[in-house]
Amino acid sequence: MKILHLESSSKNCSVAISNGQELLCLCEEVSENYKQSESLHQFVEWALEGAEIKLHDLDAVCLGKGPGSYTGLRIGAASAKGFCFGLNIPLISVDSMDSMVQTFLNKEFDFIIPLIDARRMEVYTAIYNKSGEVISETEALVLDENSFTDFQDKKVVFIGDGAKKAQEILNLQIAEFNPNIFPSAQYLIKKAASKFNKKDFEDIAYFEPFYLKDFQGIKAKKRNIISNY
Repeated sequence: MKILHLESSSKNCSVAISNGQELLCLCEEVSENYKQSESLHQFVEWALEGAEIKLHDLDAVCLGKGPGSYTGLRIGAASAKGFCFGLNIPLISVDSMDSMVQTFLNKEFDFIIPLIDARRMEVYTAIYNKSGEVISETEALVLDENSFTDFQDKKVVFIGDGAKKAQEILNLQIAEFNPNIFPSAQYLIKKAASKFNKKDFEDIAYFEPFYLKDFQGIKAKKRNIISNY
């Protein structure tokens, strides 16, 4: 099975092509400016070229469904749906946090806790054990000095761009913090392949990303406009 994987929920604009569980090509770039709108389709073209396949060779599209950037998720979902409708192939979705924890599984940590930066001191988070099982479902959490105190004596690694502000306020002596981990399309492959084999597909027309929270825009400031007419 040849699957196109899109991950656009964070600062990492990431595209991968797989055949079964084999990674054929990966194109991604981390940018403070969230480059999904200008880079996602270019990365798809490069990934297809690198994998030496054409669009019509694809059997499915997999999307990292979030949570994360509202705008990034909308762009990713619109692109994924467009490919699926145009090629008449199924859509698969995988939780973006699942892709963050993959490289930390079965290592020295008891728990892996992704922290995706939201507004101010808020993060999106979930808790995984060392085998990758979710033991606390995804939620929006406002960090304070009492957050995660149950893990005081546990070997925990906090990952994601929210880990930096967590490290500044959490008093967890043996915890590790790695803010340079972002969701990546290459780590969607394993679960996507499993879902494809089970025919665990999304309804393309009604699928929505996992926004977790409603969009909160920024109000434009009123401007005084002086006219000479």
